[in-house]
Amino acid sequence: MRLIVRLLKGLDPFLVLLTLTIVVASLLPARGVAVGLFEGLTDAAIVLLFFLHGAKLSRQAVLAGIGNWRLHLLVLAASFLLFPLLGWVLAWGARGLTTPEILSGMLYLSLLPSTVQSSIAFTAMAGGNVPAAVCSASLSNITGIVLTPLMVGLLIEVQGSAPGVSLDAIEAIMLQLLLPFVAGHLLRPWIGGFLDRHRKLLMPVDRSSILLVVYTAFSAAVVNGIWQRTEAADLLMILGLSAVLLAVVMAVNLFVARRLHLPRGDEIVLLFCGSKKSLVSGVPMAGAIFAPAQVGVIILPLMIFHQLQLFVCALVAARYARTAAVPVEA
Repeated sequence: MRLIVRLLKGLDPFLVLLTLTIVVASLLPARGVAVGLFEGLTDAAIVLLFFLHGAKLSRQAVLAGIGNWRLHLLVLAASFLLFPLLGWVLAWGARGLTTPEILSGMLYLSLLPSTVQSSIAFTAMAGGNVPAAVCSASLSNITGIVLTPLMVGLLIEVQGSAPGVSLDAIEAIMLQLLLPFVAGHLLRPWIGGFLDRHRKLLMPVDRSSILLVVYTAFSAAVVNGIWQRTEAADLLMILGLSAVLLAVVMAVNLFVARRLHLPRGDEIVLLFCGSKKSLVSGVPMAGAIFAPAQVGVIILPLMIFHQLQLFVCALVAARYARTAAVPVEA
């Protein structure tokens, strides 16, 4: 009973809301006229979400840690070389064991940028180099806005077409992701102070935008029979593949950090920033890149991986904090 209570306390509240959103979409999916309404709201939510991402990106924090270029290149290599390679290998090796859509979802999550908030939080908790973590995580997200959709177009079938970067996909990425992000960052000198002072008030805007995208995506997926095509064994397969992916990436990052004799603070940055995948970026990106009927099953592996990475990284960060000989100043 105590174990169950601990597990419940360890759950990410946002993931609980995501799960409830999936349940609601499964029982009451948007149909008919409501589909167009929710798709329009979803497009607006994605634009708002990336506008806020750009506006909240602190240029000073990035400049404070940008000098550690070797560490940032290692984090980018882990996010956009190591992860995709392992994701492709796992997707290829698991062919025939689960559905092609789920394997595409596994490959998609491997192409995403790192998280920002949780990477920085775990780095601080473990006593790592926080300014470098801010820079690495932010650089990963900026790079991912361009690089992730390009890799998706090259490696995954989008909207039933052969792999390749279509003009429609490029237009959607530019209008829904890149332009709002750039506009938000350019306006930061005027609105950044307000956003920094009201982060807690704006957090529901971020999360409600993602929940709206998830509801719309799973509504379309339910109408197209996602739960008829997805069994319990498929969910277990996602969990198993996610565990293997996360374990290998963390092991390789730790090996590289120690092989290169990185300082302890930088080792922590590489371990956390280089092993995480962003749900906040991944869900709206999927909404902009994939057809509505595809999005639900595509983001299913991402949501499972998200909770697993939070649980594992929390344990690892706590161990670093316990074993620190002296506090590491950020």
